[in-house]
Amino acid sequence: MKKVYFLQTCDTCKRILKEVNLESFEKQEIKSNPITVDQLEEMYFYSHSYEALFNKRAKLYKSMDLKNQNLTEADYRQYILDQYTFLKRPVFLVDDEIFIGNSKKEVEKLKEKIG
Repeated sequence: MKKVYFLQTCDTCKRILKEVNLESFEKQEIKSNPITVDQLEEMYFYSHSYEALFNKRAKLYKSMDLKNQNLTEADYRQYILDQYTFLKRPVFLVDDEIFIGNSKKEVEKLKEKIG
């Protein structure tokens, strides 16, 4: 299985998608085609953490003052399902591995995995 979840309006996502060979990937734009509970559960299965999937750089995170709240895994899960902007992106599922976000290290691991 090869799938990528991304946001079309995100310049960083666009840059990473250009850097990676997406030929055999299923692509899902999360604003126009929001992630489902099953898809989030699949991401959780590989990451073992909703917090790891959560985007703490989202403007909404700051405006809702979430950093000063004691969020649980259930909270992170619900916020991601409620608002696409809370999913750290892009998220790549490749075979039995997950690559979350846009850090250089994560993108390099992804590139190594897909060749």
